[in-house]
Amino acid sequence: MPRPTKASINLSALTHNLTVVREYVPRSRIMAVIKADAYGHGLLPTANALKAADGFALLELDAAISLRESGFQQPILLLEGFFSTQELALFEQYQLSAVIHHSEQLMMMLDSKHHTLDLFLKINTGMNRLGFAPEQFPAVMSKLKENISTNTITLMTHFACADQPSQKESVIQQLQCFEVTTRGQNYSRSLANSAAIIRYPSTYADWVRPGIMLYGASPFADQNASSLNLRPVMTLSSKIIAIQHIKSGDRVGYHGLFQADRPMRIGIVACGYADGYPRHATTDTPVLVNNQRSRLLGRVSMDMLAIDLTDIENTELNSPVILWGKDVSVDEVAHHAGTTSYELLCALAPRVEKIAY
Repeated sequence: MPRPTKASINLSALTHNLTVVREYVPRSRIMAVIKADAYGHGLLPTANALKAADGFALLELDAAISLRESGFQQPILLLEGFFSTQELALFEQYQLSAVIHHSEQLMMMLDSKHHTLDLFLKINTGMNRLGFAPEQFPAVMSKLKENISTNTITLMTHFACADQPSQKESVIQQLQCFEVTTRGQNYSRSLANSAAIIRYPSTYADWVRPGIMLYGASPFADQNASSLNLRPVMTLSSKIIAIQHIKSGDRVGYHGLFQADRPMRIGIVACGYADGYPRHATTDTPVLVNNQRSRLLGRVSMDMLAIDLTDIENTELNSPVILWGKDVSVDEVAHHAGTTSYELLCALAPRVEKIAY
């Protein structure tokens, strides 16, 4: 018998969430972000569900080639660009677009014969991660115009704090920096991530780059996905594989972090941090058992976790358990674990079977 831990991927929810993005940005083109195996959801099934997107963005060259070989004709953007002149030949062969964000990449292009790429020129407006400094921008543009016959150039940046309501000024400052730096340049632009799409219409521009919202999770700590009309795409589920009856004062799991204050019935679930469930999820993290809301107890183990069945009706061995999905959002689980839904979705382990439907 296969292990019961599974990730069910609702492809219609992906399509719905793409429609929600389109409602926000009817005049912009959508570059669906499907990096990290589509945030753990599976690259090709996700891309097929999002085939109405105007383009795709990811990091992995082999994944981009896989999309092309599977018949996808949209622009495919590599968000960290290329790392060698050898890769440039593949970019050209498979008609892949590249983010260019530092001088070494520019020199690779100047020194090579592969000059027919679609480029996204990244400007560092304040995140201080990738991108040319604003003062470098005029010289970079001059070299590109004089020496490289690129197909197209798109100007882009990335917001550091669009997901934080208290940091609205940061978004405004980055946007102003971008506008001042690129003034007079008649090129397409790409600015908005999921958070900016939802809260900052002034950032929409020609291309938007939705990521987490496509997968039915919220980019905000203060607003849940359902309130944004987003549907969860992944449901992580398993089953009860053992039941323990404990007395008042008994402890549960490693280090005995949970101690019973009454006689209790405990369910052991076949899912742990080796499956991608967060080890630091605390007691009271919600789970769903037989469609009834319950809670995690004690420390998550590598392969198992314990849940409270004391007041849950009609539970037994093999009763189904939803760790996150509908009615138990991945955002809520992430909050209890002190992390984000991005991390939980991307950390899904290879041993967890994905079932797309």
